Amino acid sequence: MKKKSLIAALAPLFALLAAASLPALADEYGRHPFYLHALSDLRTAAWKVEHRRPEDGQVSRDEQVVIDEIHAAIGDLQHAAWLDGKPVEWREPTDAWLPREGRLHVAVDLLRKVHSDVAREEDDPRSRPYQQRGLEHVDLALSTAQHAIGDVRRHDLRRE
Repeated sequence: MKKKSLIAALAPLFALLAAASLPALADEYGRHPFYLHALSDLRTAAWKVEHRRPEDGQVSRDEQVVIDEIHAAIGDLQHAAWLDGKPVEWREPTDAWLPREGRLHVAVDLLRKVHSDVAREEDDPRSRPYQQRGLEHVDLALSTAQHAIGDVRRHDLRRE
């Protein structure tokens, strides 16, 4: 009986210690927490562009550029995240459940989110060049995806 009451008495203390240590864990992987989320969004955007429906036809040149730029951005941002102390080997699962319709539109939305996440101030001078190159790849992928959407619209208008 004494053990149960001792455990019950110490439980709030353990909870307080655990809560106090959480901020320290948050800083363990550096000060730019947005790299990992951006990497997850990039992988999802690549998945959306790469997984086409059979009726979508042949992969366009623009779509291949989008895929290449996304993969280049992933490489640069992984390096920046690694320099920033992030656990880059950990991967959030890709949202494969997303519908394939509007896949380029979803990729554009994700690329905009990635730009917003990565464009934040980086205080580690070693990470900045990789951050900037990653942003350049993201911006090129974004503009090319928007161009591809325009091409699809023009193609659909010609069919009608």
